Amino acid sequence: MTPVACDLGMKVLVTGGAGYLGSVLIPVLLDRGHDVTVVDRFFFGEEALAPVANSQHLKLVRSDVRWCDGRLFDGQDAVIDLAALSNDPAGALDPWKTYEINYLGRVRVARLARQAKVRRYILASSCSVYGFQEGILDERSPPHPLTAYAQANILAEGDNLPLTTPEFSVTAVRFATLYGPSPRMRFDLAINGMVLGATRTGKIPVMRDGTQWRPFLHVRDAADALEQLVLAPTTSVAGQLFNLGSDDQNFQVRPLAEQVAKTMTRRPDVDWYGDPDTRSYRVSFAKCRERFGFEPRLRPSDAVRDIEQGLERGAIVASPKTITVEWYRHLLSDPTSRGEVMLNGMVL
Repeated sequence: MTPVACDLGMKVLVTGGAGYLGSVLIPVLLDRGHDVTVVDRFFFGEEALAPVANSQHLKLVRSDVRWCDGRLFDGQDAVIDLAALSNDPAGALDPWKTYEINYLGRVRVARLARQAKVRRYILASSCSVYGFQEGILDERSPPHPLTAYAQANILAEGDNLPLTTPEFSVTAVRFATLYGPSPRMRFDLAINGMVLGATRTGKIPVMRDGTQWRPFLHVRDAADALEQLVLAPTTSVAGQLFNLGSDDQNFQVRPLAEQVAKTMTRRPDVDWYGDPDTRSYRVSFAKCRERFGFEPRLRPSDAVRDIEQGLERGAIVASPKTITVEWYRHLLSDPTSRGEVMLNGMVL
């Protein structure tokens, strides 16, 4: 592939840009001189992007990856495809809609980008595709998807990576489990939920039996990595799949909960819940470090302090919108809602 020189001031289209990761990413892109178009259904409202909404370098488009206007891609230099029904419980609400949005919708976006002569496309996938496996897993390890969400990610990777040409660079990234504060806050993520539980009840909720492994990554580091990929030489990233995270942030859940407890102002106890988790995996992140120099800067302790203080000050508020699956259920049950999600055959 011919190398493409990438300068600041690129035009970047982000699908799902008002979500948990997107609402952290968009200010990063704007601060670093890019012009940004966000395509989002705004299921959770536009408030997450309110701090940057007046930027002359930002355009917000309320639409869906399944039917958005292909002309939106004209003139774009890069597409970062974050749009998805996010996480395993949300994907399980309606597996067909998860397939339709997370797979078919993102395949459509990649093809529209290539037709519009966009130079690069980045697909957001997840390390959850590894399911339950022993040992340290890298990008060559076979996936073992256990949920509709993970299966849709594998399908999207499989269809979109082969679209790479000398003129169109496709990269797929499998994110570790994200954590940390975001304008579109989520408390259905492990570390964030631990801090909320400890703040509310003095106990950290931990899914049994605590021996399961997970890789973790601060959401701000995830946003920085995406911006690095937008600028990386295509010779390093085109047609490539990357696990995105940090080798030293592979944690077993119980020791992680104990680490969270030690970081908090009050020292909470562990509160066990649920059946034993069937997902457990440790992941190697050597490739992202070697290919485009990604090194996370932040640790769980940084996020724990920020979230705890944010909750105490009221700057971070737990609400139905902060639990993804519960908010989708609300949209389905409330006919007066302004949400426009299609699940179980209904358009809300």
